[in-house]
Amino acid sequence: MAVDVVTFGCRLNTYESEVMKREADSAGLGTLENGAIIFNTCAVTSEAVRQARQAIRKARRDNPQARIIVTGCAAQTGAGEFAAMDEVDLVLGNEEKLKSNSYRMLPDFGVNQFEKVRVNDIMEVRETASHMVDAIEGRARAFVQVQNGCDHRCTFCIIPHGRGNSRSVPMGGVIEQVKRLVGNGYNEVVLTGVDMTSYGPDLPGNLRLGKLVKTILKEVPDLPRLRLSSIDSIEADEDLMDALANEKRLMSHLHLSLQSGDNMILKRMKRRHLRENSIEFCENVRRIRPDIVFGADIIAGFPTETDEMFENSIRIVEECGLTHLHVFPFSPREGTPAARMPLVNRRIVKARAARLRAAGDAAYTGHLHGLVGTRQKILIEREGLGRTEGFTLVGIDGGTPGQIIERMINGHDSDKLLAPDHGNDSNRRAA
Repeated sequence: MAVDVVTFGCRLNTYESEVMKREADSAGLGTLENGAIIFNTCAVTSEAVRQARQAIRKARRDNPQARIIVTGCAAQTGAGEFAAMDEVDLVLGNEEKLKSNSYRMLPDFGVNQFEKVRVNDIMEVRETASHMVDAIEGRARAFVQVQNGCDHRCTFCIIPHGRGNSRSVPMGGVIEQVKRLVGNGYNEVVLTGVDMTSYGPDLPGNLRLGKLVKTILKEVPDLPRLRLSSIDSIEADEDLMDALANEKRLMSHLHLSLQSGDNMILKRMKRRHLRENSIEFCENVRRIRPDIVFGADIIAGFPTETDEMFENSIRIVEECGLTHLHVFPFSPREGTPAARMPLVNRRIVKARAARLRAAGDAAYTGHLHGLVGTRQKILIEREGLGRTEGFTLVGIDGGTPGQIIERMINGHDSDKLLAPDHGNDSNRRAA
C-alpha cells in the first residue's frame, strides 16, 4: 500500500510532504500490510491544530490497523498532546520528518506516549538542506523551498518554536531543483519559506532574495513563470525591486505579511514596519510594475485593539490596494506573549473579521471587473479553473493542467474571471 500524506497549512508544508513521502517509502512504510498515514500539521492557529486532531481521529476510525504518524509544526510545538492520543503511533519533529531513518523508528503497538516521540530541539538546527523532488502530486505548479525558520519574534506567532531560527537553502541547490522541475514539464515554480525575505545572510556572499530571483531567471531561461509566496515588505531588497520592474517572468503578484493597519497594534505585535511603510511599498511597486496585484494577511481583533485601531486596518485595504485578503480572527496561542495580553471579546473579534472579509470581497470584485476585456495568460490548475499571472482565479474551458493559455476575459461571476474558448488561444507547452 502507498504511504498517504495528509497536508495542512502552508506551501512549504506542501513541498515538504513530497520529501516526506519519498523518505517514508524509502524506509519501507509503503510495504506495510495495512498502510501508513502521515499527518503534516500546521500550528498557525488553534483551529488548525483542532482540525488536525479531528482528522487523525477520523483516519483511525476509517483505518483501524494503519500506522499513523504525526509531524509538522503542531507536532513540533505540542508533541505531548499528539503522543497522548491513542490513535497516534509516532510523533516526529520538523527536522526528523525529512529523514528516512525517522520512519524506521515506528514503535511496537502499545508503547507509552513518551516512547512515541522523536522530536529534537528545532532551535539547534543550523542548516536547511536542498531536498530534491521531481513533482508536487496533484499540483499544476511546483513549490521550491528556499528558506526555513524565522529570527523574528512576533508576539502572536508560535511558528519560530515549530520551525527554528532562519536558515537558507544554498543558491545552487535551489537552482538545481528549479531546473529539475522545469525539465519535468512545470511551467510555474513558486518559491516558499517561512520568512522568505530573510533569505541569504547566513550564506557566503551576502546574498538576498532579489539576487536569488535574478539568478534563477538567468540560469533557468526555459522557466516561463516564477512566483513568490508570502513576503515581508520591509525586507524587500533593491535587486528584488529591480526584478519586479524588469523581469516579466517574475509574476505580478505579491502576498504581504501586513497583519494590521494600525501602528500601535503593529508595535504590540512586535512587527518591524508601520502602516506608512506598507502604503509606501505598495505605491513604489505599483509605480514600477503597474499590473501588480497585492494580497495580504491581516489579523482581526488582536488583544487591546480598539474600534479606532480596527478602522485603520479597514482603511489599509484601500490605501494599499489589496485584492486577495487572508483574514484571521485572533487566536491566542499558548506560549506566545499575545496570549497573555487583554483579549478582545470573541463576538467583537468575529464581527471585525467579517467586516475585513467584506472589505476584501468588495476590493476583489472591483479587481475582477477591471480585468474584463483584457487578455490574460492563464495557467490551467485543473479542469475548468486556472490562474492569471496576478494569481486571479479564472473559469476556463479547454487546456490541460499545467498548460499556459492566453485568453480574452469576457466577464466574471464575483468569484472568478470567465474566459470561454472562442478558438483564439495562444498555448504554451503542457506540464
